[in-house]
Amino acid sequence: MIILGLTGSICMGKSTAAAMFRDFGIPVFDADDCVHQIYAGAPPAAMAARFPEALADGRIDRKRLGSLVLADPEAMTVLEKIVHPLVEDQRNKFIRDNKDGGAKLAVLDIPLLFETEAWRRVDAIVVVTAPEEVQHERVLSREAMDEDKFLSILRRQIPDKKKRMFAQFVIGTQFGLEPTWRQIRNVIAALAQIDK
Repeated sequence: MIILGLTGSICMGKSTAAAMFRDFGIPVFDADDCVHQIYAGAPPAAMAARFPEALADGRIDRKRLGSLVLADPEAMTVLEKIVHPLVEDQRNKFIRDNKDGGAKLAVLDIPLLFETEAWRRVDAIVVVTAPEEVQHERVLSREAMDEDKFLSILRRQIPDKKKRMFAQFVIGTQFGLEPTWRQIRNVIAALAQIDK
């Protein structure tokens, strides 16, 4: 089974690309969704102990947690050390299950693919990208997003230009859904040739 790492900076179109891979019948592991599920359940003991201010009704309130860690690199590092191993366990289960199920290709949708060293566990990398001005416009159109929050997120991510340098495939999303869909179809076709 070929494992394809899918990544891209905020608002580059990665979630749309992941959905398109699914439309082609490719299994996709969504790291963000995995994190959301962790927050939705009973919080890990280490997280509840370190971030008690983020608790509401016995669950992690993501907005509260974000306000605690986005401007505090040390707190963010602590949070990542708690969350990343839990996500990795789920990712490994996803890989095992799809290998056992006979999948030829599986996608790992991981926003911090490079930053978490998860790129070491994939066979190829696709980076979803768009020009800076398109990214900026998309980001600021999001609810509860402002320039400071955007810059804080960008500081935690490897620059888009550097990501593209390490990718085997680059998908530009600035031209709309149909061109993006065609690029994804071409990636799948290229990987199918490798698998023969």
